[in-house]
Amino acid sequence: MMRCIGFMGLGIVFVGALAGVPVFAGDTPAKPPVDDGSKLMIISPKDGEEVDDSFELKYELTKGSQATHAHVYLDGQYQKGFSGAFKGLSKGDHKITVTGATKDHDLVTATHTIIVEVE
Repeated sequence: MMRCIGFMGLGIVFVGALAGVPVFAGDTPAKPPVDDGSKLMIISPKDGEEVDDSFELKYELTKGSQATHAHVYLDGQYQKGFSGAFKGLSKGDHKITVTGATKDHDLVTATHTIIVEVE
């Protein structure tokens, strides 16, 4: 009987997630990115570049009507308080994404992703 209840619970979570409904306490549906005319380009390093385990990230954000700053992600993880440089990365490929954001930290559609290889 418990196996059936557990399976039903997963089904409820799955259906709720597909419907965009918050499933767990504290869940809030993400707002879709706003297309405000912003442009974003990672200047350095270049996509596919081999880098040391520590390097500076340079990007250019041309702000549209709502973007005020950018959010940086390393391998899908938001880098809160990013200082402009990555330090001590492990060897191998790493995905870097920079995305424009509003003053309320909602994302805009301006985004750029590269992959670098740490030697």
